[in-house]
Amino acid sequence: MIPSSLTARPAPVPQSGEEDEQILPLPGCPRLLAGIRRHARVTLTDWALPQEVADDTLLVVSELISNAVLHALPPAFLRLVRRRTETGGTLGIEVTDGGPVTRRPTDHSIAPDEHGRGLTIVRALSAAHGTRGGPDGSATWWAELSTP
Repeated sequence: MIPSSLTARPAPVPQSGEEDEQILPLPGCPRLLAGIRRHARVTLTDWALPQEVADDTLLVVSELISNAVLHALPPAFLRLVRRRTETGGTLGIEVTDGGPVTRRPTDHSIAPDEHGRGLTIVRALSAAHGTRGGPDGSATWWAELSTP
């Protein structure tokens, strides 16, 4: 079920300007996600984004990739897109996974107050966010941040 706070619309398409893209396959193991976050940080540094934008982006990336690996079927991948225009730009974050797991295992070792904040963080840091389903049952969760 898609939370009502997320709109089911496609990610925005750039109208003009330049676009850079980085696509990273996600490992199926949550312990290996640190490497994806490090690679994303290198990409954001290469794109010379302001530190505040890079930090916010990495937090959104972390939430979305964690959700994909913990709560969805493989395969999954992260797509970062920097769109530059004459008036500024945007940074798009997309995580596509194989679709929802039919039944989630319950981990009773984790306190309930340590979960459930990810989409609230995504909502707070992004200018726009949403999800869209693919014809193959896949799901893409996306967020967009404004850049100077």
